[in-house]
Order: sequence, then C-alpha cells, then structure tokens
Amino acid sequence: MSKATEVFSPYDGADYLKDLEDAAAYLEAVLEESDDPAMVAQALGTIARSGNVSELARRVGMSREGLYKALSADGNPSFATFVKVVKALGLRLRFEAVA
Repeated sequence: MSKATEVFSPYDGADYLKDLEDAAAYLEAVLEESDDPAMVAQALGTIARSGNVSELARRVGMSREGLYKALSADGNPSFATFVKVVKALGLRLRFEAVA
C-alpha cells in the first residue's frame, strides 16, 4: 500500500483579508495582543499584501520595495510611516482610555 502524500502551501494571512473591516479587525487584534512594534509592522505588511502593494506604496510616497522592507518582520517603520500606511489603507488610528 502506498501512502498519499499531503502537500501544504505556506499560510499567508493576507489571503484571508477580504475587505477593510477584516483588515481593521486584524490590526486591532494584533494591537490588543502584542506591544511589540515588529508585530504591528508585520500585521500592516500582511494587510498591505492583501491588496495592491504598488498602489499603496504610491499613496504612502515610498517605493514598493521600501514599503515591503518597512513592513517586514525585520522592518522598523517610523511612527510617521505607520500613520501614512494606516491612512493610505483607508483605516483610522484611534486611542481610547483603558484605565
């Protein structure tokens, strides 16, 4: 008897973000679960990959490669870049009191 070989493709969360509501919920969950700026940058990168990265980079004022690098696991985007990306994605950054 031969065993069937299962083939798995790499998981990419970007494949599951279908609209801005999904993107906002994903980013909110990451912000609630982690205070690691690299995780937040990586989440923005995932959201960016779910759409047109070239168009997003143009709206942010960066090259496509620069945007990929800034929003990678090793990226360290400035707060200004973070805000520009959030706005260019059509999202709003809000703060609320928790204490």
